[in-house]
Amino acid sequence: MAEKRDYYEVLGVEKNADAETIKKAYRKAAIKYHPDKNPGDKEAEEKFKEAAEAYDVLSNDDKRARYDRFGHAGMNGGAGGAGGFGGFGGGGFSMDDIFEQFGDIFGGAFGGFGGGGGRGRGRQRVNRGSDVRITVRLTLKEIAEGVTKKLKLNKVVACEHCGGTGAKDKSSYSTCSQCGGSGYVITVQNSFFGRMQTQSVCPTCQGEGRVIKDKCTHCGGEGTERGDKIVEVKIPAGVSEGMALTLQGMGNAARHGGINGDLIVVIKEEEHPNFERSGNNLVHNLGISVTTAILGGDAEVPTIDGRVRITIEPGTQSGKVLRLRGKGLPDVNGRGRGDIIVVVDVVIPTELTKEERKLVEELSEQPNFKRTENRDSQDILTRMKNFFR
Repeated sequence: MAEKRDYYEVLGVEKNADAETIKKAYRKAAIKYHPDKNPGDKEAEEKFKEAAEAYDVLSNDDKRARYDRFGHAGMNGGAGGAGGFGGFGGGGFSMDDIFEQFGDIFGGAFGGFGGGGGRGRGRQRVNRGSDVRITVRLTLKEIAEGVTKKLKLNKVVACEHCGGTGAKDKSSYSTCSQCGGSGYVITVQNSFFGRMQTQSVCPTCQGEGRVIKDKCTHCGGEGTERGDKIVEVKIPAGVSEGMALTLQGMGNAARHGGINGDLIVVIKEEEHPNFERSGNNLVHNLGISVTTAILGGDAEVPTIDGRVRITIEPGTQSGKVLRLRGKGLPDVNGRGRGDIIVVVDVVIPTELTKEERKLVEELSEQPNFKRTENRDSQDILTRMKNFFR
């Protein structure tokens, strides 16, 4: 599968482009690759869908912010298709869906295409199920390695007896007499400006164009029922707190065999006893003894995969910052790994035996132990700030 192109690159705009610039860029691309202008051209059709996918994200403030932070993984979590995370153009939206959602952007460029033109008019309505939103708790190790979770969901599913249609059998349908099967009704009214014609969803068939004569006795004609479903969710490595992943078509089933809603998986990070997360870096507070700080020595530092030994230089001050490169979390878009940041904390004993106290008092009379000024006048926050520059 070809790697997805950057959405800003697809529309040919800068990352700081405003909403109007993005809209104009999409309109230009959509007109260039419009199927009416490129009949039978599969490549043009794919570019048309690609532009619509980019516009769907960049024209929405929430989606755009998530994309700017996480890239494509923030929109769809990786692979599309069943059990994966599908994007706008990843198979869940047809050309008609694009025309219906963004058709008005073409203006009069294609004659009869205002609002999607002939494609949108008289089109029978398709029901869509509601989305299901769940929170998944992940350990730091699961975030570091990626994980597949099996989730048991109690949701709306298609009726097993009628296959989700709501009808007793295939012969149980009849064309809606009010709209004649179009799914819409036309209302004409006289007004001060003359006769006005409006189109609305047929109230009898709810836009479906047909009605059920003999309903399924199990679901009462709805085509849905409540049930448990096991879903596998593949979560990529490097996700973070609050990130939302979308599984297309894995939400609640729609009445009368319509389009399923989506499953929205929200990431919750479990607290770790040894680390605080800072982006892809992990911060660890390392306590060392006074003698180790003075004389130097070895110390053990935890990592995600186990413990490693590091060397403490003689004369190490409390607050000194050390870095273990590449031992942090992977970037969700595959751009390397973060580091483990070790902040040294010299632990001062709070209780001393008489012998220990006597030794400390003797040391306190030595010249180097009488020194009170801090050779490094920078406080720990300043040192941390300078460290990350």
